[in-house]
Amino acid sequence: MTDNETNPPECFGQLDTVFPVGEEGIRTSPPECMKCPYARSCLQAALRSPEGLKLQEEKVDQAYEYGLIGKLERWSKKKLLHQEIDALTLKKNRSNLG
Repeated sequence: MTDNETNPPECFGQLDTVFPVGEEGIRTSPPECMKCPYARSCLQAALRSPEGLKLQEEKVDQAYEYGLIGKLERWSKKKLLHQEIDALTLKKNRSNLG
C-alpha cells in the first residue's frame, strides 16, 4: 500500500474546501472532490467539525424561520449541536495542552 491509499489528503474535512459556497450561494462539492476515494468520509468529517456544526445550526434556524420545525424541536436540535461544539472545543483544547 502506498501512502496515498492510507493517508487522506491535506484538505480532508476542511468544510470550505470540500463543501464551498458556490456562485449561487449554495454549498456544493467540487467535482474533483467527488472523484476522491475519501469523498464520503471527508464530507462527514467536515460536517462534524465545529464549522460544520455551526452550518447545521444555521440550517435549523432556517427551518424554524420557514415553519418547518417548531420552537421545541429548534431548541432541542440547537442544544445538541452546542453540546457537540463544546465537546469538540474541549477535546481540541486538551490535545493542545498535552
